Amino acid sequence: MIKVTVHEDCGNSPKNLFVQKMIIAIAKGDVKFMLKHVSDDIRWNIVGGRVFQGKEEVARVLEGIDVTELNICHIATHGKTGAADGALKLTDGRIQAFCDVFEFTNAKGEGVKEITTYVIGVK
Repeated sequence: MIKVTVHEDCGNSPKNLFVQKMIIAIAKGDVKFMLKHVSDDIRWNIVGGRVFQGKEEVARVLEGIDVTELNICHIATHGKTGAADGALKLTDGRIQAFCDVFEFTNAKGEGVKEITTYVIGVK
């Protein structure tokens, strides 16, 4: 179980709430939720790391996530894109700042076809 903190303005629209749920699912390693809400050809680019293509590779990444705390600071969405930033505390005590940018499968924000993740080690 991880501790989740979300700043109050993050959930002010259905698409913002969807992005919030996606960020929480990533932090929890919730494979079931993620695979339900991404396209079959999902592309996840972890900048400076690797690019993962398809649901199987995304599932493998999620299974290796080991987060104890998640703090979501901002969420913004418009049209077919959305983004969130915040910080993660890992089980080994390291803290990482992140920004995830989502490209939705449609303008309603009902699914995700691409994720670009920027991560910076803070501590």
